[in-house]
Amino acid sequence: MSPTAFPACPEHGHVTFLGAGPGDPGLLTLRAVEALSHADVLVAEPEVLDVIRTHARQGVSVVPTEAVSSPDALTGAPQLTVVDGASTPAVAPAPAQDAAHLVMEAARGGRRVVRAVAGDPGLDTDAAEEMLACAAAGVPFEVVPGVAAATGVPAYAGVPLRDAQGADVRFVDARTASDRCWTEVGASDGTVVVSASLDSVAAAAAELVSAGRKPDTPLTVTVAGTTTRQRTWTATLGTIAQTLKQAKVLPSPDGGRPVIAVVGERSAAARRDQLSWFESKPLFGWKVLVPRTKEQAASLSDQLRSYGAVPHEVPTIAVEPPRTPQQMERAVKGLVTGRYEWIAFTSVNAVKAVREKFEEYGLDARAFAGIKVAAVGEQTANALIAFGVKPDLVPSGEQSAAGLLEDWPPYDPVFDPIDRVFLPRADIATETLVAGLIELGWEVDDVTAYRTVRASPPPADTREAIKGGGFDAVLFTSSSTVRNLVGIAGKPHNVTVIACIGPATAKTAEEHGLRVDVMAPEPSVHKLAEALATFGMKRRTSALEAGDPVTRPSERRPGARRRRTTT
Repeated sequence: MSPTAFPACPEHGHVTFLGAGPGDPGLLTLRAVEALSHADVLVAEPEVLDVIRTHARQGVSVVPTEAVSSPDALTGAPQLTVVDGASTPAVAPAPAQDAAHLVMEAARGGRRVVRAVAGDPGLDTDAAEEMLACAAAGVPFEVVPGVAAATGVPAYAGVPLRDAQGADVRFVDARTASDRCWTEVGASDGTVVVSASLDSVAAAAAELVSAGRKPDTPLTVTVAGTTTRQRTWTATLGTIAQTLKQAKVLPSPDGGRPVIAVVGERSAAARRDQLSWFESKPLFGWKVLVPRTKEQAASLSDQLRSYGAVPHEVPTIAVEPPRTPQQMERAVKGLVTGRYEWIAFTSVNAVKAVREKFEEYGLDARAFAGIKVAAVGEQTANALIAFGVKPDLVPSGEQSAAGLLEDWPPYDPVFDPIDRVFLPRADIATETLVAGLIELGWEVDDVTAYRTVRASPPPADTREAIKGGGFDAVLFTSSSTVRNLVGIAGKPHNVTVIACIGPATAKTAEEHGLRVDVMAPEPSVHKLAEALATFGMKRRTSALEAGDPVTRPSERRPGARRRRTTT
């Protein structure tokens, strides 16, 4: 059997023990993604489900976790959540010690079960007990290794565990380490990687000092490693308790959060200043409000994540059918009967509107045969490709109506048998494209394919975050996004960085009393994200040069909202 081929499931099913890594979804292996795509049932702690669920088969649903009324439930043992494609509650949530029974129950009836754990199954958990239970019950299983927290977190913290000279690397779990273990690692001069909790790391440092390590031995402590909540403190074995106290990290109700501590010269502050690639991203940890739908914001949100930001999409407009659908119906029929030489799509929503009308009439992408198709930009082109249509024209320069006109050929009666263009668009679209096409000699059927209306207000906690300074930045991609966001959620707080796609949008923001901090050099959402990243990097550099801590805008003391009087 190929190592990547999945076996046929016998009557009692099959289980894959899968390492989900330390927190960054991008650290899932290709093998893990493949296993998830074939799974019938997922079993995992809630935080692990957040990492893996996007790779599960379509239609998989979540059975909510419930509190388990048992003495063990009071000890803080993690609760398991089951995700079952059949959407049945037959497999109920259970405490961690019952995981083996839960997994085997889920595998009954020939189902493929993925038991996902944080980190690596062989290093970060006691999954071996569950594997032994499967073996004893005759349930076949396999193991998909994952990135272990003890190696992945230091890599994201900029702390290599080995270098050209090599090193003796020891791994210690402070929760279960014996006196003999502390004595052995204390007598060593190698690198020690300690898995602990935030409130126990100082005690672990004291154990190492008692065992023979010098108090001035460098130490790093990283919490929420590999995620955008990651935070690392550099200290020594003798000063770590004071460092955490001065940083106001401890005492804290969150003291039980897991951390990875690296002890040894390779964790020295001077080295980490040069190697801390993750936490030094320009927008690291910034919560950025993107006033667009998830579909519209997909590539923009991915770009923001590459800068270390945490994008939060809030739709400010909703799309509805036109009030009078007859015009759209006539245009689609004309498309089929050969009335048009071109069809031009200026948005993903226009593609969606035409596609829905096609499905209503039982048509598919074959109806575009013989018709030239234009798309205003990359996202619109991708929506067409997903429909099965490859655009003939996408702007080579600016992705806008003006950019599309620059590349659009003039009408030529010799080469163009038909002189008409079908332009499905929003009810509030500008006339730029229509006027430009007419100037090039084309006749245009300018058809309202959909209406844009103000979206419903976001949840209360999002509204409070917008008004109360919970967001670090907001990206405004049009004047309507400014007006609609303020209308449905209120004005962003004065600490929030305001970034606008162009002068017209900036003017609208200022008219609403907002000070514009960032403006894109050209009207492109991706250039806007780049401009925000540049702003964030300059802000970070200025803080470091001044000897100040690097903070996010939302960490500034709340003040009054920006107000600007206009004349």
